[in-house]
Amino acid sequence: MKRKTLYFIGGILAILIIAFIFSYTETDTIVDITTKAKKGDFEISITTTGELRAENSERIKGPFLRKVGLYRMKISELIPEGTIVDSGDFVASLDRTEITSRYDDIEDQLQKVQSQYDKTQLDTALDLRQLRDNLINLKYSLEEAEITLEQSKYESPATKRQAKINIEKATRAYNQSLENYDLKVEQNEARMMEVAINLNQQKKRLKDIEDVMDDFTIYAPKSGMVIYHKEWGGQKRKVGSEFNTWDPTVATLPDMSSMISKTYVNEIDISKVSVRQKAIVGIDAFPDKKLNGEVIEVANVGEDLPNSDAKVFEVIIRISDTDSILRPNMTSSNTILAKQYTDVVYVPLESIINNDSLTYIVKYKNGSRVKQIVEVGESNENDIIIKQGINEDDEVFMSIPEDVDNLDFTGLDIYKDILRKREIEKKKEEEERALREKNKTKESLNKEMDGVS
Repeated sequence: MKRKTLYFIGGILAILIIAFIFSYTETDTIVDITTKAKKGDFEISITTTGELRAENSERIKGPFLRKVGLYRMKISELIPEGTIVDSGDFVASLDRTEITSRYDDIEDQLQKVQSQYDKTQLDTALDLRQLRDNLINLKYSLEEAEITLEQSKYESPATKRQAKINIEKATRAYNQSLENYDLKVEQNEARMMEVAINLNQQKKRLKDIEDVMDDFTIYAPKSGMVIYHKEWGGQKRKVGSEFNTWDPTVATLPDMSSMISKTYVNEIDISKVSVRQKAIVGIDAFPDKKLNGEVIEVANVGEDLPNSDAKVFEVIIRISDTDSILRPNMTSSNTILAKQYTDVVYVPLESIINNDSLTYIVKYKNGSRVKQIVEVGESNENDIIIKQGINEDDEVFMSIPEDVDNLDFTGLDIYKDILRKREIEKKKEEEERALREKNKTKESLNKEMDGVS
């Protein structure tokens, strides 16, 4: 019974609350928000996210693999990133599986070439020994023929003639064998040189691969903090990463005394950025830390961001201040001071209304609201410079009034002035275009004349 009473009372309260909500009506009115135009210094800045790097660093490189016909290796061991090392300390080692196999193959080939060299040397010695023995025998034969000729002086003419013929044959045979011996010596020397060159090549290949194998253990060239090298895709090299001969850097030893922030600026804003502009660099890991910097490099060619259609340009900012907390790869927030103006009038961007070729704002004039035509200048993330149309402390609207179409325009003289400036700029552009075309035509004619001459 008590439970039913409680339910009944709760239901009545709910009905009363709902009735109260629906009975309460609020007038739907739009409150116009206004602000006053300000006058003073105006900064145009570009904010980007970047990454700290050392301006100068020592590369810790692996061996020159192409020297032995290898192009890719895997890192089998690598000390932790951030380790402080001294000169000569161990940093990394590479997987030796492939190069060990290559070494065994070259060693086997060297043994074969050495055997061929020894065999050629023995064959050459035997061939020349036989030729020398043959020369000695031919010389003896020539001497015997001379003795026979001398003894035949009392013989018949026919016997004398035969003895002379035998001498001529023996002399010709001896001379031919002597020439053949010289040719054979040259031939064997060439053959020995060929196998010797092949043997030396194999020995050099084995020596080269031994030298490269020694470099598979990588040591620090000087003292410093080890920072892993980043590949083209932004991935850091680590144990298991492929090491290749085109990019042989395993890690770096950064010079912490000079740091830079590498960042990217959207193509919309890149025209505002130039070398020597000042910058403020913040460190995400230390939000209260703000460092002075200067733009030292702006890329001429844009690049595509991964997974995005936006094109960006690389910008390098050198940090002027030094701080022991700075480390490579820290994320930075960079504010590049593109331009600075003094003593200018500016209003919030929300105040600007664009209608066809007109740019205006809504402001109070003599207690009434009017649409004031203005000439605008450059803008930053929040405000925009007003060159003509309003003065300091003018009250302007930050939202479009409901009856904006019923308000009167003022400042038509400003509009005429803007149109006149646009006409002058257009005429100047046309004159410059005509001058470029004229110079281009003149260049073409000069080239044709040079070709004819």
